[in-house]
Amino acid sequence: MNALIIVDVQNDFLPGGTLAVDEGDAIIPVINKLQNQFDLVVATQDWHPADHKSFASIHSGKNVFEQIHLNGLPQVLWPDHCVQETPGAAFSSELDRKKIEAIFRKGMEKNIDSYSGFFDNGKKKATGMGAYLKGRGVSSIFIAGLAADYCVYFTALDGMELGLQSTIITDATRAIDRNDFAKKFQQFKSKGGKEINSKEIDFS
Repeated sequence: MNALIIVDVQNDFLPGGTLAVDEGDAIIPVINKLQNQFDLVVATQDWHPADHKSFASIHSGKNVFEQIHLNGLPQVLWPDHCVQETPGAAFSSELDRKKIEAIFRKGMEKNIDSYSGFFDNGKKKATGMGAYLKGRGVSSIFIAGLAADYCVYFTALDGMELGLQSTIITDATRAIDRNDFAKKFQQFKSKGGKEINSKEIDFS
């Protein structure tokens, strides 16, 4: 079975949000149209406590986008975003959610960030999405959402490491840093990952 994973289409990653991805809203109509192609659609949701240590505001004298080490892992410091129970953490009202069968929240442990929809950055805890997909007989995942160079990329990579054929839908994602994503995308493809345009998806 093929599954569509919609990654973090939340208000804080869209224009006007605290960590807005350029043209992030442009992918929503593409994702809405895509969902009808898939038997299974799931989504991830960044869901941070207000004192999450990936937030620059928690670290005195540190600036947004500065890099530190957090519990032995490199950590980009972000603006406060997707704080639990805030409007910024909510899915976009433009996103069609009728076909989303399950939502997997991530980033809830304040001491470690979670880019991937499958694991935190230290692979200490699984979200349960991998077991869920395998339990449903999924062998191939297609990833869309935000942002391409972080949560989409790491979700796609971890899915591949779990033995799932992993494909990034290129017109259904946008990056924070396009140059950074271009480098990561080459690494992803060198490991067996695939890319596709939404118009090329046809399982009939």
